[in-house]
Amino acid sequence: MRAVWYERQGAASEVLEVGELPDPEPGSGEVRVRVSYSGVNPGDTKKRRGWLGSAMPYPRVIPHSDGAGTVESVGDGVDPVKIGRRVWMYGAQSYRPFGTAAELVVLPAEQVIELPAGVPDEIGACLGIPGITAHRAVFADGPVAGMTVLVHGVLGGVGALAAQLARWGGANVIGTVRRGNDLKRTTTAGTEVVTLDDPDPAAAIRAHAADGVDRVIEVSFSDNVDLDAAVLKNNGIIAAYATPARSARLPVLANAVRQHRDPPAGERRFLGRVQATGRGRSYDRC
Repeated sequence: MRAVWYERQGAASEVLEVGELPDPEPGSGEVRVRVSYSGVNPGDTKKRRGWLGSAMPYPRVIPHSDGAGTVESVGDGVDPVKIGRRVWMYGAQSYRPFGTAAELVVLPAEQVIELPAGVPDEIGACLGIPGITAHRAVFADGPVAGMTVLVHGVLGGVGALAAQLARWGGANVIGTVRRGNDLKRTTTAGTEVVTLDDPDPAAAIRAHAADGVDRVIEVSFSDNVDLDAAVLKNNGIIAAYATPARSARLPVLANAVRQHRDPPAGERRFLGRVQATGRGRSYDRC
């Protein structure tokens, strides 16, 4: 099969190789998929670059965790009825050496999901990490029906999916974009959209949520923490899945009186809860 791989970390132009590798064979509980589209995520490029000092987990890595294609063969224990079906995949190169940047990929059957007839492969290849991240950020604490959810970056992959999932879950959704010119590009139906270059974005958000928002889906925590604090309800949640800065300042003193509450034993919360979300895990930060 033809594939892309790297055997050392670095810039794409320096470490990526393209060539022929042996066709992989599915083992017990696995399927082999002929890849039509490979989804690229920031995590894929960060692993390749050695972000934050990460090391090569395997001698050779075929990158990319997400993708779409057609099931070509199955291993022992997998129903052969799956053969020939269009699917989307996730986690191909998460804790595994070989991902979807190849003509063929093998992965556990439970990580291969059938695509409905009306969903093109291009969309399927984008569902994995963005969709799982969005779902986790919206529903990590349970249902959101009746809540007001603020989703930053509704033009992004995670943000667009989070807004749709929150509305599907019964929430009132407010989205943000960076600039006024971005408004015409928004396609998230039923979502009130605010621009962050508004002279007073907090007031613009409060115009749609006078009592504040219950949950913030945050793509840029270090940049937006003051804004989030200004619009968050008492005991609300900031579910942050990304931040430009490696650490972020929490404006505790400015908000302690407004949002402090007497906590249960062993628990303290300022600014509601800040919840960092990633790789299927959640971490609460006080």
